[in-house]
Amino acid sequence: MRRLGKTRRTVRAAGPKRKRAWAAAVASVGVLVSLTTTTAAPAHATTTPEKTAPHWELTDTGTPAVRFRGLAAVDRHTAWVAGSQGAVLRTTDGGASWRNVSRPGAADLQFRDVEAFDGRHAVVLAIGEGEASRVYRTDDGGATWTESFRNTDARAFYDCLAFFDRRHGLAMSDPVDGRFRILSTRDGGRTWTVLPDRGMPAALEGEAGFAASGQCLVTAGSRDVWLATGGAAHARVLHSADRGRTWTVSGTPLPAGDPARGVFALAFRDRAHGLAVGGDYRPDQPSPHAAATTADGGRTWRLARTAPPAYRSGVTWLPHTRTTALAVGPTGTDLTTDAGRTWHTIDTGSYDTVTCTTDHSCWAAGEQGRVARLAR
Repeated sequence: MRRLGKTRRTVRAAGPKRKRAWAAAVASVGVLVSLTTTTAAPAHATTTPEKTAPHWELTDTGTPAVRFRGLAAVDRHTAWVAGSQGAVLRTTDGGASWRNVSRPGAADLQFRDVEAFDGRHAVVLAIGEGEASRVYRTDDGGATWTESFRNTDARAFYDCLAFFDRRHGLAMSDPVDGRFRILSTRDGGRTWTVLPDRGMPAALEGEAGFAASGQCLVTAGSRDVWLATGGAAHARVLHSADRGRTWTVSGTPLPAGDPARGVFALAFRDRAHGLAVGGDYRPDQPSPHAAATTADGGRTWRLARTAPPAYRSGVTWLPHTRTTALAVGPTGTDLTTDAGRTWHTIDTGSYDTVTCTTDHSCWAAGEQGRVARLAR
């Protein structure tokens, strides 16, 4: 299966007034066809200041050669990104400046996921076959990193990390011996254990995860976790309600039947309501039906009536809303204000991953060192 151009072998409270203002601001985007709309007023009309819709504002990371597929935002001030060339950056001033906190000697690693608990504590995942798949943890804001896991099984290829809380988390690998492999930690990523696979359904021929945005493994609440797949005859979602020990599986209507197609990212706002996005990541291939929704925890999925126009690799719910979410991909950003039934493109910039925090801050990251915040 291909890994997006490379072969496989190679956190809270806000007042009601702010919540209402935020919801109203983002909902207004749904009726726009671009980030800025200018309408010429008749000569006799009284002009009024143009209203600016929410839009991405790029920050200067100083890393134009890096592609950031790992993104963890703690709040409106603090965020971490991880990417190619072993790069890990951190900001504590809302993106006004970024500190390179990469681990020395990690330039050959491909970091595809980062999970941060605050401005000092974070866990990053490097992907690849065999020993290229590794997990590192920092407790001092990236000044030092400790390797807490190195894969020694040549058959395994780790794709994503996800945490339920500061202590409990999982990492997932593509199938080994016909089943997805799950790593578990109970101490915040300091140590890891491979879980037994007896409760894991058999994988399909060619089935695997996509290390595209750090969102092929996601959690909601203290015990529920979902895993997204592709590359096989069907694009599927697996669900566990006991922190990865036993799983159920369901099919989705997203594109499948090719190593480049499937579910690339998931987002759940609670244990029942979720979004799935994906498609075909090849730029010369169309991706109709690239988004779906569930209202029963992933047991069944329904296609969006109006899907994003192309492949999307990242998705997130906006905080304190039940119906508003963002999806991103190399060709643009889409917004839904009806819980994923219809999507509208609001930006054509390239981003691979997206996330929002509970204090009303949204971030996106991608190629050419791009990291942006949603302004309004």
